[in-house]
Amino acid sequence: MKLCIALDLPSKEENLQLAKNISGLSTDIWLKVGFRSYIRDGVKFVKELQNLGFKIFLDLKLYDIPNTMADASEEIAKMGVDMFNIHASAGRVAMKTIMDRLSKYKKRPLVLAVTVLTSFDEKNFEEIYELPIATKANEFAKMSYEEGLDGVVCSAYESLDIKEITNDSFITLTPGIRPFGEDRGDQKRVADIDFATKAKVNFIVVGRPIYKSGNPKKVVEKIIQKLKEKK
Repeated sequence: MKLCIALDLPSKEENLQLAKNISGLSTDIWLKVGFRSYIRDGVKFVKELQNLGFKIFLDLKLYDIPNTMADASEEIAKMGVDMFNIHASAGRVAMKTIMDRLSKYKKRPLVLAVTVLTSFDEKNFEEIYELPIATKANEFAKMSYEEGLDGVVCSAYESLDIKEITNDSFITLTPGIRPFGEDRGDQKRVADIDFATKAKVNFIVVGRPIYKSGNPKKVVEKIIQKLKEKK
C-alpha cells in the first residue's frame, strides 16, 4: 500500500514547502494535485513537483463527452504524470475512447475511474443514482475493469468487494483516510490504515491529517512506519 499526499493547501508556496519537507523520506510517496492547485498553479507546478522526484496523481476527475475526455487524457499523458482519473459516470464509450487513445503511448499514465465520491452518504447518493452506494460502486468498478482501466477511486468500504469482482491487481485508491482516527471533516465514509489494509487498498490518500498537524513531516514518517509494519 502506497501513500498519496493531497496537496490542498491555500497557496503554491505552502504546497511546495510541504513537498520539499517530505522529499527523501520514501520513494513510495505520491503527490495528489487536485482542482484547486491545478487551476491556480498549472503545469509548471506539476513539473516542479516532478523535479523533486515525486510521482504525480492528477486528480481532475474528467467528465465530458468521450472525444473531449480523450483529448484531455492525451494532454495529461504528454505532461508525464503517473496517474489521473475520470468519472465512471461518463460511461463505457468514454472509457474505451480514452484507453484506445492512450494505447499509442509507450509509457502512459495509470487511469482510474471515480466510483462514488467519499463525501456522499447513502441518502444523498440515492437521490441522484437511485441505488445504494455499494451496488453502484461495484457496477462502476466492473465497467471500468471490462474497459481496460487500471483501477478505481472508491472508499475503503467498497475496496474488498471491488477486488473480488475484478481481481487483486485492479487498483483501488481511497480518499478520506484518517490514518490514526483523526476527525472526518466533510468526508462521510472514512477509514484508518488498519481498515484500509484489510480491504486490500493499493493507495491511501491523506491530506488534512498531514498538513493541518503541527509537524507534517513527523506525521508522514509515522504513516510510512505504519505502512511498513503492514507489509
